[in-house]
Amino acid sequence: MATEQVNIKLTVKDWSPESKHSRKLETWCPGCGDFGVLKATKEGMVLSDQKIENTVVVSGIGCSSNFPHFISGYGVHSLHGRSLPVAEGIKLVNPDLNVVVTGGDGDGLAIGMGGFIHAARRNVNLTYIIMNNQVYGLTVNQASPTSTIGRKTRSTPFGNIENPINPVALAMTAGATFIARTYSSDWKHFSEIVKQAMEHKGFAFIDALSPCVTFNKMNTFSYWKERIYKLEDDPTYDKTDFNQALIKSHEFSDEKVPIGVFYQNTNIPAYEELDATIQKFGSVVKRGPHKISSEDRKMILKDFM
Repeated sequence: MATEQVNIKLTVKDWSPESKHSRKLETWCPGCGDFGVLKATKEGMVLSDQKIENTVVVSGIGCSSNFPHFISGYGVHSLHGRSLPVAEGIKLVNPDLNVVVTGGDGDGLAIGMGGFIHAARRNVNLTYIIMNNQVYGLTVNQASPTSTIGRKTRSTPFGNIENPINPVALAMTAGATFIARTYSSDWKHFSEIVKQAMEHKGFAFIDALSPCVTFNKMNTFSYWKERIYKLEDDPTYDKTDFNQALIKSHEFSDEKVPIGVFYQNTNIPAYEELDATIQKFGSVVKRGPHKISSEDRKMILKDFM
């Protein structure tokens, strides 16, 4: 007898683990901006109609990298700065999965810088969210790659002397095809950006301004609220114009900071769409151990000889 499949619409609650283990791991400080990122990501999952059994969240090391423990679905809490290579491997083995990568500015823009650039240039079809709080919070207040000049921390007691990295401009020049900046307190706007990122075919990067309420007393919620404005409120802004987006990516000052989608290019195929093995034989998880014939094996080996 045939059975009818019912498509059940998930809610934010469905994306929230109920186990005591998950709640015990919520080590974020009260008021941490990462709670807003978590809420917006769950809402983005709902808006883009993602499935729990088809979603994998990968993280590195840091406060924000506890993310996989707080969201339903599969998760990998990987090594410091190595979340993107792990995520790329997962995506190449099973391109049908919704792969989301989360981490902090220290994890992704210091030791993980190489992985960030190469994932962007390859245009691997995944979503990468950096919770940017301009500080190393887990190790209790050291300057991070995005800390502003002059900021005093435990590692820079006389003030930071290094120019901060611009994550949005870096993603653009590296080749990412969807680039956005969000603010963790405006989770409704944030969740819409997450939806767009997950529906985009290619490498989607979100720079999430997520205040550290314990150690960063400069880049606070009120600091960002006074300065941010939304790109979509400017009718002259064209997110498909690379040059305009690159200029806008450098607009980051004490006076105003833009949030929203800076750039989107839907004309470049995702990495998996160009991989000859995936296109010819399908994903590893679906092709089975005997799907490749002896003739195909000879052809593949010949290409490598």
